Amino acid sequence: MKIAVLGTGGGGRAHAAKLAALGHQVYVGTRDVEATLARTEPDMMGNVPYKQWLADHPGITLRTFGDAAAASDEIVINGIDGHNALSALTGIADSLSGKVLIDYAVPYIYGAEMEHPWPTPWGTMPKMDPCDTDSLGEQIQRALPDVKVVKSFVTQEQETVVNPKAIAGGDHTMFVAGENTDAKQTATDLLTAYGWTDILDLGGIVSARGMEMYAHMHSAIGLTLGLGNHFGMKVIR
Repeated sequence: MKIAVLGTGGGGRAHAAKLAALGHQVYVGTRDVEATLARTEPDMMGNVPYKQWLADHPGITLRTFGDAAAASDEIVINGIDGHNALSALTGIADSLSGKVLIDYAVPYIYGAEMEHPWPTPWGTMPKMDPCDTDSLGEQIQRALPDVKVVKSFVTQEQETVVNPKAIAGGDHTMFVAGENTDAKQTATDLLTAYGWTDILDLGGIVSARGMEMYAHMHSAIGLTLGLGNHFGMKVIR
C-alpha cells in the first residue's frame, strides 16, 4: 500500500521506517523539500539532519505535504506540529479528500505567556490551545468534511506506537476516535500490524479532547520516571 506520513520529526521518522519495514511504499511530506534536505544541524529534539536519515532509509520518498498526500492510496498519517497542522492540512485539502487521516498532533503552543508556567528540564511546558471545549482533531474534521479523520497514536511516544511490544510485551492500550467507523477500522488494522492487541474505540471525534489533553499527564509521568523512560497506559476493565 502507498501511505503518506506528513512531518519529518522523530515521530514521522518512526512511522515511515516501520511502514517501509512492513512492505509499504512510503511518501513523507514536508513544507519545503529543498529546505528540509539543506539542513545540516540536528533538529530541536536532537534528531540527525533529515538528508542523513533519508540516506539510511532507501525506498522512502520525500515530497511536499500535498504531493505526499496525493500519492497515498488511502492512509495519511499527520505528524505536523500541532500549532501549524490545521493550516497546513487545509492547504492541501484536495490531496486529502476521501482519505483516512490519522492525526496524532498535540495542539501545543511553545513560548506562550502563562500566568503559572510549568518549568521542565527543557524549558516551560507549552500551552495547549484548543482544549476543554474543542480539540485539534475536531477542528481538522470541521475544516475538512470530505476527509475521514481518526484521532489516534497521540497517547504514546511514536517510537512506542510503532513498536508496542517494547513495553510490557505490548500489554498496554491504544485509542481511536472519529466519526467514520470504516476509517477507525483502517486505523485499528494499522495498529494491529504495528503489534497492538488492546485497542479501545472512544467513539466520535469529540473524544480527541481527552486524548490531546492527556499529553500533559503523559509529560508529568515521564518527568517522574526520568527522561528517556518510555511507558504505556493500560485500561483495566
